Amino acid sequence: MPRRALLSVSDKAGLPAFARGLVRLGYEIYSTGGTLRCLEDAAVDVHPVSELTGFPEILDGRVKTLHPGVHGGLLARRDSVAHMQTLEAHGLKTIDLLCVNLYPFAAAAARPGLPFEEVVEQIDIGGPAMVRSAAKNHAGVVVVVRPERYGEVLGALQQGSLNSEMRQRLAAEAFAHTAHYDAQIASWLRRPGETVFPAEMTLSGTLAQSLRYGENPHQAAAFYRTGNDPGGLGGARQLQGLELSFNNIQDAAAAYSLVGEFARPAAAIIKHMNPCGVAEAESLDQAYRLAYECDTVSAYGGVVALNRLLDPITAEQIASIFVEVVIAPRVDPESLQILSRKARIRVLEADAAARPEMDIRTVPGGFLVQSQDQAGFDRQSCSVVTQRQPTDSEWAQLAFAWLVCKHVKSNAIVLAREFSAVGVGAGQMSRVEAARLAVERAGDRSQASVLASDAYFPFADGLEVGARAGVTAAIQPGGSIRDPEVIALADQFGMAMVVTGQRHFRH
Repeated sequence: MPRRALLSVSDKAGLPAFARGLVRLGYEIYSTGGTLRCLEDAAVDVHPVSELTGFPEILDGRVKTLHPGVHGGLLARRDSVAHMQTLEAHGLKTIDLLCVNLYPFAAAAARPGLPFEEVVEQIDIGGPAMVRSAAKNHAGVVVVVRPERYGEVLGALQQGSLNSEMRQRLAAEAFAHTAHYDAQIASWLRRPGETVFPAEMTLSGTLAQSLRYGENPHQAAAFYRTGNDPGGLGGARQLQGLELSFNNIQDAAAAYSLVGEFARPAAAIIKHMNPCGVAEAESLDQAYRLAYECDTVSAYGGVVALNRLLDPITAEQIASIFVEVVIAPRVDPESLQILSRKARIRVLEADAAARPEMDIRTVPGGFLVQSQDQAGFDRQSCSVVTQRQPTDSEWAQLAFAWLVCKHVKSNAIVLAREFSAVGVGAGQMSRVEAARLAVERAGDRSQASVLASDAYFPFADGLEVGARAGVTAAIQPGGSIRDPEVIALADQFGMAMVVTGQRHFRH
């Protein structure tokens, strides 16, 4: 009995060679539309799918494979006498191999200005239906959805047949392919203003690269890209250096998000997901120097992010110490040549990316979803609660410190002066300990600095640590039952204090 293969693909890379290989193995090839023309042009012996269905394509190609002549041939169990007798009674033929990949919906949806109706036409119906039928019946049907599997499948067929383990692996890949496709469509169809958290949520991504390991060598890891043109780390271009690690990618994402907060030239140095240096200035090289001087010890082996083209002067400064990663919107050729003297440094170019709508974190047995913290600094919504008003200069520094504090793990305290984070206390179990750590790292630079706290002071002791170190102004959310004590302490030291009414916990 002849074996039959149905090929209907959007991505035609390697398809003629795959079809010829199947023909040599004795398969009859059936196909549809553009795939049929591609194979005919490549002189492959191919039959139109209408020979299986006995029915022409209709509705501008919307209906061509949604027919028992296709799905009967895919779903019939080969070990069921009744199924095989049913096919024979209706003149239907088995299909032993299905090769399908789907219309490029994500690419169409990402095209600016493409009318809604045209994007809808890129929603594949027949393709996913066939893939699911074949994957369900993978014991009898080989299902292939990725061109990179062609060689592997042909090799296995040449040796006699695919074993059950490989068939199951291909079926799992097929169901993942259709699930990813449907998730993209659902995301696109959800309109602003609709329910933020749908009753069912599917996470979808495309493998960007396998990683050597995760946070630790005993953990397996991979990086997945979301969307067709995601920007940020999902669309980053690596210009040189070692392979990116799991921790590199996390730190680079944190650093790039932080420098994206600032309109002026800015630099951030991240270590273990926390900034050990951040600054903005009139020039990028000055911003980097100030960021590095915040904590020269912790900067060693850190990840550097910049929000401007990396120029040679800044590159020379960066190359003077060991860093793991440098990421910028663009890298000047001369700057890349300077950094190439340390060939292990990973250098990335990354376009700015809109922050994902959702922040998703896994927990045992499920995952948490929240909207992203998009809040910035809004002076109009702030209240001055002390006897002394901040000066204009203090207001500017408070705004800077508040934006930095948003990117520091809780409990978080940031001391800032001259648009530079001179002391950072991150991830402490108590706010007073975070304050002490920030002051210790700032040293003499705490004099005439401002202080930002990501949440309210539960006691006045944390603010007192800053006040005794020379802090002149503070910004915090407020809302503690001990706010009067905290305000009184600020007044005692002649400090100005601003309350935002909004916290920035970052766990």
